[in-house]
Formats: sequence, structure tokens, C-alpha cells
Amino acid sequence: MINISTIYTLCLVAAVCCGEACSSCPVLECWFVQEKTGRGGGLAAATTLEKSLLHIQTDPHPAESQQAPPDIHPDRVYLITDPAGTLCHRSLNPPRGSVEKPQCEINPFLPQPSTLKWASPLTDSASSPIYLQADWFSTALQGLNGQLAVSTITRAPTATKEHRVVLSVTTTTVSVQSRLGGPVLLDCGLWADPSSPLSGSGFAVEWRYQFRGDGRLVLAYDGKTDRLADVQEEGATLDYEGLHQRGNASLILREAKVRHSGLYICTVYLPYLVAQVTMELQVVEPPSLSIHPSPLPLAVPGQSFTVQCEASGFAPLALELSWEFKGTDGKFRPLGSGSLTGHRQAWDGTYSQSTRLELDSAELDLGRGGEVTCVAVHLGGTRRASVTLNVIGFSSPSIEDSMAMVGVALVLYGLIKFVSWTVTSSGNKGQRKLK
Repeated sequence: MINISTIYTLCLVAAVCCGEACSSCPVLECWFVQEKTGRGGGLAAATTLEKSLLHIQTDPHPAESQQAPPDIHPDRVYLITDPAGTLCHRSLNPPRGSVEKPQCEINPFLPQPSTLKWASPLTDSASSPIYLQADWFSTALQGLNGQLAVSTITRAPTATKEHRVVLSVTTTTVSVQSRLGGPVLLDCGLWADPSSPLSGSGFAVEWRYQFRGDGRLVLAYDGKTDRLADVQEEGATLDYEGLHQRGNASLILREAKVRHSGLYICTVYLPYLVAQVTMELQVVEPPSLSIHPSPLPLAVPGQSFTVQCEASGFAPLALELSWEFKGTDGKFRPLGSGSLTGHRQAWDGTYSQSTRLELDSAELDLGRGGEVTCVAVHLGGTRRASVTLNVIGFSSPSIEDSMAMVGVALVLYGLIKFVSWTVTSSGNKGQRKLK
């Protein structure tokens, strides 16, 4: 059996408690959520919500008298000792007077053995230890700006309000974006109280995926017997050495694919205990643009023709396509979105979409031509592709062209006068000789 009672002590202290992060511990405002059972043992009645306060400390000091605010019942004020200091992270401790506050929810928790294949060996014994006869709470927290998500299991002697964190699971990658084909690390760290008798009996880790109601098991690991579940997604793995030595349960995806976008749940099991954190992964790939025909054919005033722009290889689905025109005078003019096609999905899960634009040089007043640009606005970034439009035989010459034409006319006039003078002079000389 692999003993984990000595491997967690500094696991998350180094990860989430450094510098100013642990300079002070917060007083957390929480919602105490509890389901009441209807009279007569019927179905569950409405859920009750009560405001509560959690006074966080890292060392077990004697409880001091804390005056509860008027809107919080004294029975809902708790003292939480967290030796790892996870709950003292700066994202859970905003400046005094801050409008934004961490999200916190606390629920009564009932310890019980797991029936899952990779977690059931943790509770081989048919009897429950006396240690479980206590008050247990499960707390879920999310720090400011999505910096941290924490799930803890705490224990307090019966009828007391002094809790101690027994198990905590954290993630610093609450929301992740990744380019297609790149490696992805979804952070998950676990800490178990070395003084708890439950931390010396092994652990299990499970990763699940959910998207639009569908779910699947990505990976499951029994740390007690050092075995993986039979079902494991290709390209997904854990740092098993880091898991046993530092409590690093992070999931590694070697190559991000479109189908990996969704919600991931990291669940950690101790004997009779379970805690989990969720995180979202979004695989983002910007579109590649191409314009057809390219180059555009020469156009004459009044001629109309069609130009097409294709955006391909992008994910997720949302995309805005439009056209714009830049004339020879440097001014930009929007040409609208054109005629859009539906989305098409490729073998790798990426999407493509096209837009067609009917160009009429006379109706659109394109002048002598310019630059036609296809613009794609996407979560992965804005992309542009351009082609040059040349309009020949334009009926209204520009000022520069008019000046050039005047110059050419003057030169021709001078040349004609010179030739005429030369011919006239030669004729006069010939007549004098004949006389």
C-alpha cells in the first residue's frame, strides 16, 4: 500500500501560498446551503440558504469571541483551521471595502464509502472508524477573476464550530484557452491533513469530461494499488511521480483537439471523503482566409463580377465575415457581409464558411479601383485577406491624369509647331535657290 500521510504537507503551500498570498487569512462570507426533508419522510423540501462567516486561520488557536453581524446568526459563524494555507490565497481575500467578493458555498457533508471501482479499495473494512463521528462540511470557493477554485472537506467535533480542513482540492486553471494541436495542462492539486487517520489509507483521482449534457471518463487512478482504470482517453495522462510526491493531480493532454473543448472535473477520493473542482477548456483556432479569383480580372466601368472568400480551419463555431473596400484615395468603405454559406465541419472538427460578394463597378462607385478585403472576426483573432481591383477605361479622369494629359498636349503642340516651322523654313530656302 502506498502511504500518503507524509506527502501533502507542503503540496499547496508552495503552489498557492507564497509572498503576499498568505500574509493574512480572510473572513469569508458564505452561503450555508441545506436541504430540509419534508414531514413524514417524504421527498426533499425546498433548499434553505443562510448567510454564514468563516474565520480562516492556519494554526489551531483557541477560538476568540467573534461578534456576528446583525444579518448572520451566531450559529453560522465558524472557525476554520487550514494548515496548508490554501484558503488564505489573495484571490479569496479582497481589499477591505471591495465590491467584488469570492464565491463561497458550504454544505453539510456525510462521509460514506465509494462504490467506484478505482475508489472502493480505500474502504475495504466493513466498519466505519470512530473518527467519522463528527460534524462534516463541504465547502466550494472561487476566487476573484477566476484565479483559483477550491473544494474542501472539514471536520469539527460534534456540536462545535471549530473546523479543520481534512481534504482540499484546488485548481488555478479555472478557464483555459489552447491552440489546436498544442499541449494542455489542466491544474489540479490535492492536500490531505497528515494528522487525519484517513490520509494514511491511500487515495484515488478521477478526471471526467462534460459537454452539453454528454460526459465521459477521461482517466481514473487508484493511488492505493497504483493502478489505472481500464478506460483511459488516448493522449491523456498524469504526472504520477508528482502526484505521489507533491499532490499534483493535473491532467496532461498531449495534443489539443476540437473535441477536447468542454468542462473537466477533477475528483479526489480519500476513504469516506470526496472533493472535486471543475474547469473549462476551450480549444481556439483562428481561420485561414483565401479569396477567389486572385488576382481579380481587369474590370471596365459597368461590369459586374463575383468574388468569394473562404474561411477554413477555425474553432469554435462563431465567426463574423464581412467585406470592405479601400479606394485609390485611401478611404475605406464597408461592403457588408455578402452572401454567407452555412458552416461545414472537417474531419478534425474545425469549421469552414464562405461569403460571396457581387461587385458592380458602376453601382458601387468603385472609381478607378482599389483594394477589396475580406475580414474575419473570431475568438482566436481578426484575420484579413485582400486582392487588388483595377478598373480600366474610367470616364472621369482624376486631377493627376488631367494634368498629365494637358502636359502631353502641350508637348505635342510644341513638337507640331517645331516640325511646321522646320518644314516652312526648308521650303522658303528652296524657292530662293530656284529664283
